[in-house]
Amino acid sequence: MRLAVIGTGYVGLVSGVCFAELGHEVVCVDLDAEKIDKLRRREVPFYEPGLKELIEVNSAAERLTFTTDLTAAVQRSDIVILAVGTPSLPSGEANLSYIKKAAEEIGRALNGYKIVVTKSTVPVGTNEAVSRIIAQHASYSFDIASVPEFLREGTAIRDTMAPDRIVIGTLSDRVRQTLTELHAPLTANILITDIRSAEMIKYASNAFLATKISFINEISNICEKVGADITRVAEGMGYDKRIGSSFLQAGIGYGGSCFPKDTQALIQLAGNVQHDFKLLKSVVEVNREQRMKVIIKLEQLLGELQGRTIAVWGLSFKPNTDDVREAPSLDIIGELIVRGAIVRAYDPIAADNFRRMIGTDAVAYCGSAIEAAEGADAICLLTEWPEFKELDLRQAGAAMKSRVMIDGRNVYTQEQLESAGYQSYSVGRAAHTQYEANLEQDTNRIDLIHIVS
Repeated sequence: MRLAVIGTGYVGLVSGVCFAELGHEVVCVDLDAEKIDKLRRREVPFYEPGLKELIEVNSAAERLTFTTDLTAAVQRSDIVILAVGTPSLPSGEANLSYIKKAAEEIGRALNGYKIVVTKSTVPVGTNEAVSRIIAQHASYSFDIASVPEFLREGTAIRDTMAPDRIVIGTLSDRVRQTLTELHAPLTANILITDIRSAEMIKYASNAFLATKISFINEISNICEKVGADITRVAEGMGYDKRIGSSFLQAGIGYGGSCFPKDTQALIQLAGNVQHDFKLLKSVVEVNREQRMKVIIKLEQLLGELQGRTIAVWGLSFKPNTDDVREAPSLDIIGELIVRGAIVRAYDPIAADNFRRMIGTDAVAYCGSAIEAAEGADAICLLTEWPEFKELDLRQAGAAMKSRVMIDGRNVYTQEQLESAGYQSYSVGRAAHTQYEANLEQDTNRIDLIHIVS
């Protein structure tokens, strides 16, 4: 099939490249001429394992091309895939200006029947609006479908080529047959539904996963106070098939381009139909507060942070990506700077993006984790990059002023940290002595109640 993919951001580029890998003729479109020039030179605008290699192979085979000419791309294609950004507005609603503009241009470009597929994450009812906009400018017939994406940064190629499911929202038998044929090589788990349900599935899925993260983080906070180990608690929960082990890793909260944006958009969408989504609001609040526990624990271990040197290991919101959008590191480092700390940061690939995002010269960027640890009063591990797990903790400790570790992702066991001589804090793992102190305090409180009564 001949496909035009509008937008070469994360979703658009990965989708277009993978469809080309399946043997389709794909042209990827973007208004950013500089980005298109780089893609023609096979330079990838973001880090994603395996993506550069697939671009090189499929470009060489002439199955994959890049252009700024949307009209020409639409006219040479059978299927047009909308994958432009829908960032958050200050209200939390999705900004649909890019998708509406693209719909106008698609309408003007139509030179025959096309299937227009929305892959961007959009509020319920958006595809109907897109259809109206295209119809206002088109002289030919077309059909609209919603095929939401479920890619995870760092594993996007695998997620595209071997998805859990494909959701196709359409009421047209013609579209159902064509899009089923397009996606059949990827999985047999293809769900055909109406368009509004397909739009909602994407938001509901991300909101549920965000809820699992905030839930396990709340459980971890209780574990710290009662002397339980969150890693064993999560393991025990995960064996239950009704729950599953995915997204039960306690830490400093979720980030990235999807969960924060989509939870806020769904809260706003619910408000627009007079529904107060109290549960999801709590999920967002728990996530926000979880990040600040790093600062609280640092102050408990070090006292005043003014003038203290803090090494930060990991800046991206998760491993295997250079994406720092909504990363916990932004809030945590920002707060460290406000409190007068000296920050020395290291990330394998995300330092440049972080520097541009945070917009301050107050951070020293280092070439390795050990370099960042030199002279530090404490280390804050914020992203669970594999190299940190393999790192020699004794070597890092020898370079530090004092061996204090805030392990925000539970990369290390308590035994590893203690044997390397660290005073540490891990999420959801209270020291037994602290539990005993809490228990004694609770017992005294109970005795006092008995005396008073």
